[in-house]
Amino acid sequence: MEHTLQDSLDERCHEYQVVGASLAVYADDQTVEVASGVLNVDTDVEATTDSVFQVGSITKAWTGTLALQLVDDGLVSLDEPIATYLPEFRVADAEVRDRVTLRHLLSHTSGLEGDHFADTGRGDDCLRKYVESCAALAQTHPLGATMSYCNSGYSIAGHLVEKVRGKPWDEVLMQGLIEPLGLSKTTTMPEEVLRFRAAIGHVGDLTRPRTSPRWGPPRSAGPAGLVCSTAGEVVTFARMHLDHGRAPGGDRLLTPESVHAMQSAQATVPDAWTLGGSAWGLGWALSETESGRLYGHDGSTFGQRAFLRIAPEARVVIVLLTTGGRATEMFDSLASELLEGLAGFAMPARPRPAGDVDPGDALARAGIYQSPSTRLEFTSGESGALQLEMTDTTSLAGILSDPTRRLDLLPVRPGLWVTRLSSQHHWVPAVFFELEDGQPYVHFGGRATPRVA
Repeated sequence: MEHTLQDSLDERCHEYQVVGASLAVYADDQTVEVASGVLNVDTDVEATTDSVFQVGSITKAWTGTLALQLVDDGLVSLDEPIATYLPEFRVADAEVRDRVTLRHLLSHTSGLEGDHFADTGRGDDCLRKYVESCAALAQTHPLGATMSYCNSGYSIAGHLVEKVRGKPWDEVLMQGLIEPLGLSKTTTMPEEVLRFRAAIGHVGDLTRPRTSPRWGPPRSAGPAGLVCSTAGEVVTFARMHLDHGRAPGGDRLLTPESVHAMQSAQATVPDAWTLGGSAWGLGWALSETESGRLYGHDGSTFGQRAFLRIAPEARVVIVLLTTGGRATEMFDSLASELLEGLAGFAMPARPRPAGDVDPGDALARAGIYQSPSTRLEFTSGESGALQLEMTDTTSLAGILSDPTRRLDLLPVRPGLWVTRLSSQHHWVPAVFFELEDGQPYVHFGGRATPRVA
């Protein structure tokens, strides 16, 4: 299997212009790891199976696990208001402050503005300060009304974890998961990553990629996206969930009830493709297909992409960590081949343009959709197609690219359109929908954004 995997990875890195990658596959009770390319185009350091990459938002599954450990220990409840444990917690809507729960945060249904990336320093108090900075955080949708990807919610949940445990989130992670799982190269801090063979992100022209001018998010984003690891060690974490909460050595880290709760659907995702799931659990993206269940998570940082998929009935785990290039397309190709061969599993297909344009649907969707972090202006062109002017208004806007982009959208069916982002060839969906109260929204990039004009 190793030789075949190596050939597949090498071929796809070349085909999809991925600078460097590490792939680990668990099947038939064994893990096989391969790597390809380089970690840094400036130093030409080779990617190896012990190379450390940023796993980005796959971190959320780790934070979700730490939160469910609190539930197992009887220290918190999923359905008690967060303010019960964090009396200092404030957001713009006082009613939401009094009602939002850990379940809302872990399932991305709080409605809180999700891309609040406040850099509150490098100290152990950074998450406390981050929660203080959320006092003016607005709603993108009513509490529990839909699913909208929320990094902010995980930083808040991370502070809850550290406050209840009485030590910084990084230490809770180390003592609660990293050490019991026997992981030697999984960490969160850049100075720790420097001890290993570390990848850096790549951006820009695919034919002439350059290293990212920024290494990673601020420490306050730790519970949402700062875990760094090898592909093999991410597989070990995933296996603990496959094994109903037991570490490789047999120690129980999570009860079977909490493992099941994390994999149980809490919310439907209007866009079932971008984030790797048609529903969301407590830390996992979930898919129910004709072939069986899949769960996992994707991650994206500054020029690095990470992917994790678990087919529980077949006991197959796939982890791909990458730097630069058309990583999403590469993962789709690899995962489809591996899941079909190892589990008889068909990956859910991404939507593609249907060819026919309905001018009436385009006209109905045109308008301005806006949240505190983004402004999406859809206009209907002469041909009946849609154009989008997208402006990123987060604190990270413009670091890697122009904060304003203009995109053409093509129809798939009424309410579902697709576009391609610059330098990427896969189709990205925009799903137009309404809440129960009739308020029109668009789900784009995993975020639910209301129409305001």
